[in-house]
Amino acid sequence: MQGCPLRCQYCHNPDTWSFDGGTEVSAEEIFAKIKRLKNYFGKTGGVTVSGGEPLMQPEFIKELFTLCKNDGITTAIDTSGCVLNDNIKEVLKLTDTVLLDYKFITDELYKTKVGCEKTKVDEFLEYLDSQNIDTWIRQVIIKDLNNDESSISALKGLKEKYSCIKKIELLPFKKLCIEKYEKLNIPFPLAETPETTKQEIEELTEYLK
Repeated sequence: MQGCPLRCQYCHNPDTWSFDGGTEVSAEEIFAKIKRLKNYFGKTGGVTVSGGEPLMQPEFIKELFTLCKNDGITTAIDTSGCVLNDNIKEVLKLTDTVLLDYKFITDELYKTKVGCEKTKVDEFLEYLDSQNIDTWIRQVIIKDLNNDESSISALKGLKEKYSCIKKIELLPFKKLCIEKYEKLNIPFPLAETPETTKQEIEELTEYLK
């Protein structure tokens, strides 16, 4: 979904930042496409809404997820957790799983590399836990920012603290997005940062266990 209030320095989709871009469609139009593909979902599949920041358009997601739930389709949201209000809480009532992009473990990194306060994300996670909503924590691993054991230990601590967390996924930092930045004439802040290797992810994942 189009539009995002954050400006993550490693964002892969700068084309989704603007709230003016994109193509307007109705929830019914999207659901019609979803229903045609339902047979491919299997027993555990369903619909995931991502962005941009999808929760900036909660009314639309509520309408779409209501249609999905009425047809027995499971629902998920891929979100930064940077915003929480009554409209979003209504959406979360219809959400089976939240994929929470928990970007860093310090407020300083959130402010300088993301553009929001970490406390907002923690409040969002607290709410997910209070509502027993299955949550997957996802974090992109970036050299010299969060690829150390102290950062991974903090993620382990989250899983111990919040029973709603069912999985933690470490994702490699990649630079496939550079071409997008060039087309949009936007400098990519982490252009000189090396990509994260598969071995690094495997080692940190092992430490996470």
